[in-house]
Amino acid sequence: MPAPRTSVVIATRDRRASLLRSPERLVEPGGPPVVVVDNGSSDGTAAAVRDRYPAVGVVPLPGNAGAVARTVGVRSTSTPYVGFADDDSWWAAGALDRAADLLDAHPAVALVAGRVRMAPDGALDAVSRKHRAAVLGTTPGSPGPDVLSYPAFATVVRRDAYLAVGGFSPLLFFGGEEHLLALDLAAAGWQQVYADDVVAWHDPAGPATVAQGRWALQTRNDLLVDWLRRPLGVALPAAGRLARRALSDPAARTAVRGWLRRLPAALRQRRPVPPDVERRFALAQRPVSLPAAG
Repeated sequence: MPAPRTSVVIATRDRRASLLRSPERLVEPGGPPVVVVDNGSSDGTAAAVRDRYPAVGVVPLPGNAGAVARTVGVRSTSTPYVGFADDDSWWAAGALDRAADLLDAHPAVALVAGRVRMAPDGALDAVSRKHRAAVLGTTPGSPGPDVLSYPAFATVVRRDAYLAVGGFSPLLFFGGEEHLLALDLAAAGWQQVYADDVVAWHDPAGPATVAQGRWALQTRNDLLVDWLRRPLGVALPAAGRLARRALSDPAARTAVRGWLRRLPAALRQRRPVPPDVERRFALAQRPVSLPAAG
């Protein structure tokens, strides 16, 4: 049997019941090696995975490392490619092999973003519809449309490229961390592409609306990314807009406080991306009219 080309890394915290559904769709003879990184769960996640899926590697962390847990998982693998999954997502049959084929054939590509289908009806999510629209065009010779935004759980990365740019940032912790990874890979000269035939399923629990705490975290991190990698002509106005909103919005005040605490570290780590990468990233963030989900 040939050596596996792709491992799967799942980061989780206190979501044992949801998590235990994901490995059962991945753990099979000849399937990819699977690593679960437990972010200091208090619900017995690590023991439950070991008991039900003895073939799965479990990396228990002493506390919550946020998205950095994925990087811990990547470092524990030895395959050339790594697919991420969340505790509420899984890869369709054949998806990881297809992504590996693309990465084998295109050595300039560091990341393949797959098509996200929503359980249980199979609808295409908004990010994938935007990717299908090829907002950034397609680099000549590339296997699919260029992308600079994606959900981590629907990506397969070239392990060496991912680690070379540092993986996910501990400064951001969690929420929108993919934007910084996309910018860093692009600045390092790597291509990132969408593949419609690499399918990830997503079955999120809870309401579709974004809670205020999650919005504040995402907004804080979006602003941190601006200060870490984007021109001051983008970062300063973004900070001003959030500050004005904070005058009347408690969630915005939470975001501002979190941003200010991390701003000194962001300034120390500031490395503006090349102008062409900034131009393309700004284009990727613009809202576009999309066809209906389906």
